[in-house]
Amino acid sequence: MAKPPNTLFLRVGMLALAAIALAVGFVLYLTAGQFGTKSDYFETYVGESIVGLDVGAAVRFRGVQIGRVTEISLAAAIYDVPEARANRAAMQLVVIRFAVERTRVSRIASLDDMIAGGLRARIASQGITGVTYLEIDILDPARYPPIQVPWKPRYDHIPAVPSTITQVTSAAEQILRRLETLDIEALVNNAAGLMGDLRKQISEGEVASVLREAGETVAELRAEIRKIRLEETANELRGAIASMGDAGRSAQELLASREIREALVRIPAAVTALEQTLRTARGTTSDLQADLSPLMRDLRSSVANLRDTTESLRRNPSQTLLGAPPPPPNRERR
Repeated sequence: MAKPPNTLFLRVGMLALAAIALAVGFVLYLTAGQFGTKSDYFETYVGESIVGLDVGAAVRFRGVQIGRVTEISLAAAIYDVPEARANRAAMQLVVIRFAVERTRVSRIASLDDMIAGGLRARIASQGITGVTYLEIDILDPARYPPIQVPWKPRYDHIPAVPSTITQVTSAAEQILRRLETLDIEALVNNAAGLMGDLRKQISEGEVASVLREAGETVAELRAEIRKIRLEETANELRGAIASMGDAGRSAQELLASREIREALVRIPAAVTALEQTLRTARGTTSDLQADLSPLMRDLRSSVANLRDTTESLRRNPSQTLLGAPPPPPNRERR
């Protein structure tokens, strides 16, 4: 029995409404409530695989979501210009465009200055779940210089850097390439030859002679140690320690006697008396020096006069004895 046509149309209409509701919900999910919000659009160029990154993926700065990816395409499809066709590497780049909400970040005064300071974009994964997103971060501009592209970007361009996975993979590939260039067989042969030489040195060469001499030295040391009378030496040490103990006890008893204590009590008074005696001697010395200073000056004057008189007597003895004038000095004739 055929169903009434009105029921069929009703079901088709309900299915269409459900499809429209699902489409609207999907759009709302992608926009994430961005209706009425103002965004700034940027683009970046990635030279690696972007598996896992889709339109609507989050854009994060230091883990904080600031926007979403709006478009992903190949540079060959978007920037198919004559200037870029000759640059095969540039045409193989992936163009990622994304929107950044103005309410999530501060107003960018100069994008060029921020790029010069290290503003970069890269693909990252979120923890264990592996959700891929686009990360914006500040990196070392000297290590990651911006690339030059042969076209004029449609939106503000933020340079991209390789993701962490790509960097690790590149490092591993470089290590493998270096290992491939190594001559493993030659290294093994050199190691085997080195082990043979070492074994020969240990068994027959200088190393063997050194080991034998060391063994003989150890044997001689053991023999000398056996010759030493350790028990007598230990007894002597015990006696010396006992003597030191007796001397220490005697010293303690001497210090504890009343005579020593009385002598120790009298020491400060004796020191004080000695200081007073030294001060008195110092004062007496100063007075004696003051009294002797004039006498020493007179004695110096007398000695000087006596020296002059002696010198005059030596030169003119007649004048000193008879009082006659000295003879005139002899003058040379011209």
